[in-house]
Amino acid sequence: MAGLRMGQGVLRRKPIEQVEEGDASEQLTRTLGLWQLTAIGVGGIIGAGIFTLAGTVANGTAGPAVLISFLIAGVASAAAAFSYAEFAGMIPKAGSAYTYGYVVLGELAGWFIGWDLLLEYTAIVAVVAIGISGYFNFLLEDLGAELPTWMLGAPGTGSGHKVDLFAAVLCLFIAYLLTLGIKSAARFETVVVVLKVLVVLVVIAVGFFHINTSNYSPFFPFGVGGAFTGAATVFFAVFGYDAMSTAAEESKDAQRHMPKAIMYSLAISMVLYVLATLVLTGMQNYKEVDPESGFSTAFQSVGLDALADVIAVGAIIGILTVMFTFMLGVTRVWFSMSRDGLLPHWFAKTHPTRHVPVRVTWIVGVASALIAGFLPIGEAAELTNIGILLAFAVVCTAVIVLRYRQPDLPRSFRTPGMPVVPAIGVVSSIWLITYLAVETWLRFAVWFALGLIIYFAYSYRKSALAKSPPPAVEPGGKE
Repeated sequence: MAGLRMGQGVLRRKPIEQVEEGDASEQLTRTLGLWQLTAIGVGGIIGAGIFTLAGTVANGTAGPAVLISFLIAGVASAAAAFSYAEFAGMIPKAGSAYTYGYVVLGELAGWFIGWDLLLEYTAIVAVVAIGISGYFNFLLEDLGAELPTWMLGAPGTGSGHKVDLFAAVLCLFIAYLLTLGIKSAARFETVVVVLKVLVVLVVIAVGFFHINTSNYSPFFPFGVGGAFTGAATVFFAVFGYDAMSTAAEESKDAQRHMPKAIMYSLAISMVLYVLATLVLTGMQNYKEVDPESGFSTAFQSVGLDALADVIAVGAIIGILTVMFTFMLGVTRVWFSMSRDGLLPHWFAKTHPTRHVPVRVTWIVGVASALIAGFLPIGEAAELTNIGILLAFAVVCTAVIVLRYRQPDLPRSFRTPGMPVVPAIGVVSSIWLITYLAVETWLRFAVWFALGLIIYFAYSYRKSALAKSPPPAVEPGGKE
């Protein structure tokens, strides 16, 4: 009997109509419009993918077929984006995949996704901060400036390196920015995203005239498998709308705007990715592409040193927006989990006038700063991707389940090609996971085990649904 009650407990679902915003001290302010949301989405997608990962994958994994890598990752991401768009229009609350999983698949599934995203998003903020350092160092060297060696990288990344101080400070700066209030922070994000897109367009337009088509041959120097492996790597660069969807509760008209913002941000980003990778691998032979500052060195190689510096500055500014989007995402997931009682309510308290979760924002800022400052980018990057892919698989599964469980539920956006499109999202996500390293699985298993301990020791008993159970579920599966 106890086992039965435990099973019913971990499977308890939060009814959609009862996804509450909490009391006055646990509320967010609805101020974001469609284009601010789209800017946050584009800000999260375009950044490290163009300025860092494109060069890394082209040089050592896929060659010119890095273009195919982005397209494969884009297709998988688009299938999930449709599912996110349906949920975002239907459940305009903070939490994104965590909330969707909680509503459809039950509390344990929701906890699993939320706990997972806390690590993944925080690690992404750190990885991106470290990635900026490559362009920062390139710019300093080009300007003839020299900084103390101890502050140029994490231990083990070079002789005399003690900490990546620039990356750590950036994490704290983004945390500070988010504590100013979502309206001010989103305004900054929108301006920076516009500047970033302009830099990318300049790169594409100027670089087009310096393409040497012989650099595209061989197109698959690492075989077709290299393009698929590259897809698993660059998948890191084609999501961001998922983190943006955590801001649904801060959107003025989330049910109409969130689905549009998700689709717009992914479409804009994929067009720019395809054009940018064509330019990069066309300007330089893939063997000569710099893995850390690919576009700057590519333009430098054709004598456009001044533009190379502009790209470096654009990369530094532009990648800031990725940090912004994912730190926004992790703080809203944490806030939502705390408001639901799965983590202490202390974390769900918002600032009395700015109405943002200041406490969790600073905790995430410090945590990401420590990771960015003291872990090499390779080790930090291993903490990402697997969790996002699993979250995508869960959301795509959940949208199918809910469509059949509650087909008449009002939906401002409906995923096309049901159930084929979300099924493609599930299969693609699981398939890409198989390309990740064993070490990534081990780290994930440790984090998951720690999460289970916390859930059964604290969250299971303290959950808001444990104190106020949801309505009984009828035999047909409908509430």
